Amino acid sequence: MPSHPENTHVNHTFAALAKSDAQLAPLADHPYTKAASEERVEAAKAGLEASGFKVHVVSSRDEAFETLKSLIPAGASVNNAHSTSLEEIGFITYLKGETEWDNVHAKILAETDYAKQGELRRTIGSTVDYYLTSVSAVTETGALAHGDLSGSKVGGVAFGAENVIVLVGSNKIVKDEDEAYKRTHEFALAAESARARDAYGVPASAVVHYEVIKKANPFNPSRIQVVLVKGALGF
Repeated sequence: MPSHPENTHVNHTFAALAKSDAQLAPLADHPYTKAASEERVEAAKAGLEASGFKVHVVSSRDEAFETLKSLIPAGASVNNAHSTSLEEIGFITYLKGETEWDNVHAKILAETDYAKQGELRRTIGSTVDYYLTSVSAVTETGALAHGDLSGSKVGGVAFGAENVIVLVGSNKIVKDEDEAYKRTHEFALAAESARARDAYGVPASAVVHYEVIKKANPFNPSRIQVVLVKGALGF
């Protein structure tokens, strides 16, 4: 039995969405749903480290969960972007309970006025001690790529948060930045659109903001850490 908490969003895993959403169904067995080989994991790790990122390669979802916990010190303020990967390892479930951290995401969601909630996302949500997220692609050349509709995730990851932890499954490893763009816009967007149809009742999502992080910040190289899982995770 897994030691990590259960995913309370099992209907929004890629496998579940591919069964429930006719538009996503044609991608059900896409290569981007498969875990990468050991060789590609090592290539991605080497590329990320050459770009200055600190990388933690883990073998399972349990290990990913425990690694994330160990990287965040007690008392730290924490926010997270929406991330199916974080949901799948049970970390979102864990954050909703009693932790030793200041859960800023919970404070944001507690605000029912959407205008005020948006301002909280822009301010306290982007400037936390630790921002947790995933990405849509990690290249063997050492770059991280992700898309975003509102811009809140891009803002926190690019500059706002003091520290960023990126959880990524090996199914997101691609050759280079050209393929990262393709994976984001043709595969991840299709999956996120299926989730948005179920969660929000909208026709589709959109990549309004697209960010490629080519290297670690030379003035703060330890700011972004990557937890790379030897398995398929998220989309």
